[in-house]
Amino acid sequence: MFSISTLVDVVRIPPNMFNNDLQKAAILILKEKYESMINPELGYIIMIMDTNIESVGKMITGDGGTYHKVEFNALTFYPKLQEIVNGEIVDITDFGAFVRIGPTDALLHLSQVMDDYLRSDVKSGVILANQSGKTLKIGSTIRARITAVSIGKATTMGKIGITCRQPFLGTNEWINDELKKIETNKNDKKIKKN
Repeated sequence: MFSISTLVDVVRIPPNMFNNDLQKAAILILKEKYESMINPELGYIIMIMDTNIESVGKMITGDGGTYHKVEFNALTFYPKLQEIVNGEIVDITDFGAFVRIGPTDALLHLSQVMDDYLRSDVKSGVILANQSGKTLKIGSTIRARITAVSIGKATTMGKIGITCRQPFLGTNEWINDELKKIETNKNDKKIKKN
């Protein structure tokens, strides 16, 4: 889930940035420190949006920089268990596919694609279903449910697991097929009643 988080920090403005606008200098320093960071409470910090910096800073003896308290907003992404996400398949492996959701990739294991015998063709970048003939390939857009999230614990990048083994998940084509079956069943029931 994307959100905007308000954070507070103290930034050190080095002497070589004293000629810059204080606000711009603070944003540059915050971007370098926070963007692309993974925080256990916030998730993935994508972008620093705006800042409110105190114009009067403090100096420390022996340090030529000034220290300013700053409050800023950051765009964050924290995947939530059971959340439905849309993503694009970016890699096919022997054990499944990696799907880009937000700023990171999630693993769609072969066992979580569908109820069918599946085969990965890594060279062609395709996952093939034997019985249904359905395929997933690099570049396909899918809808999936998040089933596992591990951020900030024992991993530096975070790990996310997803599934398509539930109704109305998978590629748009799969979802449209399910909707057509439901519509056909409704029409069949109406005809039987009449």
